[in-house]
Amino acid sequence: MLAEIITIGDEILIGQIVDTNSAWIAVELNKIGIRVKQISSVSDNREHILTALAEASKRVDVILITGGLGPTKDDITKKTIAEYFNVGFVENAETLAHVTEIFARYNRPLLEVNKQQALVPANCEVLLNKNGTAPGMWFNEGGKIYISMPGVPHEMMYMMEDSVIPKLKSTLKLPFILHKTILTVGEGESFLAERIADIEDSMPDYIKLAYLPKLGQVRLRLSGYGEDAKFITAKVNEYAAKIVERVANVVAAEEDIAIEKAILDFMQSKGLTLTVAESCTGGYISHLFTQHAGSSKVFLGGAVSYSYELKESMLGVKNETLWQYGAVSKETVTEMVFGALNNFNSDYAIAVTGIAGPDGGTSDKPVGTVWIAVANKDKSVIKKFTFGNKRKQNIERTATTALNILNILLHEKAE
Repeated sequence: MLAEIITIGDEILIGQIVDTNSAWIAVELNKIGIRVKQISSVSDNREHILTALAEASKRVDVILITGGLGPTKDDITKKTIAEYFNVGFVENAETLAHVTEIFARYNRPLLEVNKQQALVPANCEVLLNKNGTAPGMWFNEGGKIYISMPGVPHEMMYMMEDSVIPKLKSTLKLPFILHKTILTVGEGESFLAERIADIEDSMPDYIKLAYLPKLGQVRLRLSGYGEDAKFITAKVNEYAAKIVERVANVVAAEEDIAIEKAILDFMQSKGLTLTVAESCTGGYISHLFTQHAGSSKVFLGGAVSYSYELKESMLGVKNETLWQYGAVSKETVTEMVFGALNNFNSDYAIAVTGIAGPDGGTSDKPVGTVWIAVANKDKSVIKKFTFGNKRKQNIERTATTALNILNILLHEKAE
């Protein structure tokens, strides 16, 4: 079963907002066995919308539309869909009562333009919007299902969960889909592919393997498709186990989680603690850890020490080290990481110092120069990297690289 997602709105095409709706919808559809064949974004233009609907109907079985359902003149989706189906409008009593109740609740006058939210194409089944005034619309025409929803993310999400997903499941005969993800760290995509080539070649047609690389990490995603959920689950797990056994030295997690979450889970299982000493990342590494519930069982905290003074007072970096070698140096990052270990009394520590940019570089230390240190009381790994000249990317790459190094060190210690 194939679907297409169409997002409508000039604000998406000019980059004023990011289309998060499509990604979220695609995940939810995939869970119930509907594969997204295409995602399209079109402007608030009648002809563009009509063309997008006509083309989508030739490609897929289910078309999901978001955006353009508000009460203002630039919201033309409802009118254009009615034209597409060549139908008029009818007033939906349930929607009108809902809109009236919302305005009464907030003691605001109900304008005629708001009442018109209750006008819907005559051939649609209304999906009540419990979190807004614009109703969703379900059309079953010509053997295709069209679903139009508000573009406001939280309104769309509630409508999908409460109405759209249950209705799709009850209306369509859907296959079973299972995804199994293995997170690997420290080995490139091509090297992994070579190591498991024979396993991949032996997979049946109903199991597919995808390689998803990202800055020193590769996610291996096995996807199984079929009617028999028990059989597909057993086979996907069987092949996943073969891969994990083959590349065990680089496996960080056997589920689809972020590397920092894999680290937190592993360290918690071993009763280990972690602290950080951040300079060029400005607290970003701490954020990555603390965004996860339960992180305090492992992550004790740390220092964000931009200045020489704070590197000295919080981490015990020697004044002469800073002045002789500079803040961005092997000597400084070494003292930072052991300062975090000793001063904050943790089992492991990460330290980073560098020139994030866009300025501040020199001929011998250009923008993007970063030193990373990861240590426990018995071993340290200290490396220099030269990234690019984009500040945000440098911060993200520094954090990800530090986490990868920590993960490798943790598993070396465990072996």
